Amino acid sequence: MVGTIVGSIVGFIIVVIILAVSIRTVRPTSRGLIERFGKYNRFANPGIVFLVPFVERLIRINITENMIDAGLQEIITSDSLNAQVDAQVYFKVRPDEESVKASQYGVFNYMVQIVALARTTLRNIIGTMSLKDANSERGKINSSLYNNLATETKSWGLEIVRTELKEINPPADVQETMNKVVKASNEKVAAIDFATARETQADGERRAAIKVAEGQKQSAILQAQGLKQAKITVAEGEAQAIKLVNEAADQYFKGNAQLLRRLQAVEQSLTNNAKIVVPTGSSLVNVIGGLAGIDDHPPTK
Repeated sequence: MVGTIVGSIVGFIIVVIILAVSIRTVRPTSRGLIERFGKYNRFANPGIVFLVPFVERLIRINITENMIDAGLQEIITSDSLNAQVDAQVYFKVRPDEESVKASQYGVFNYMVQIVALARTTLRNIIGTMSLKDANSERGKINSSLYNNLATETKSWGLEIVRTELKEINPPADVQETMNKVVKASNEKVAAIDFATARETQADGERRAAIKVAEGQKQSAILQAQGLKQAKITVAEGEAQAIKLVNEAADQYFKGNAQLLRRLQAVEQSLTNNAKIVVPTGSSLVNVIGGLAGIDDHPPTK
């Protein structure tokens, strides 16, 4: 009885161990390669995978995007300067069976291989360029690096997502010289901008002065025209008054010159506050006429 119980317990433990080594899971971020006695047997998609204990083994391959740094290296440019260059490569294993198999069986440690290939490619590209061109044509370098890696790693089951040129650092003395050149260029631009601003301000002030002078000139012209018109109006009024007086004289005093002169003498006498004694029975006009030497009686023949 005791032996039966012990045997059952041992059998249960053996079953548990077999199940533990037989059941595996593959996450959605991975794909699996199942080998039997060291030979590829089948492909494992995400989910539960059953293995033959002690006969089969599961190799999980990550298919998500990865990033690897090519590492800082010194590259001699075409103008014989030592530039320190670094780049990053983003890639992933394609999820189909053939690509996963190629990443495992077609290349040994593709992570190391990508780094070596990226470093070699950068040396070949930047070695044919001057330091100035390398700094100004980063996009061209990135494009060339991407195309070369994509072509070379296609048989490895990899997809190159993108490449990024991280930095291109010139030697310290060259960097100092470049900084001085940039500083001088910025100071030159600032001086030109300042001179342009001053010129613009002076031009604005000149235009404003011209406008003020034109305004004053126009005002003087208008004022002179006003005075001229006023004088013309006064002259025309006086001429009209003279005309009216002449017409009145012709109408009312024609043939009465002596009477007109008497009236003028009266007007002058009254203006000068002269005292006139008027005799009894004489009219004022007759008296004034007498004073003026005018006789109102016509001479007898």
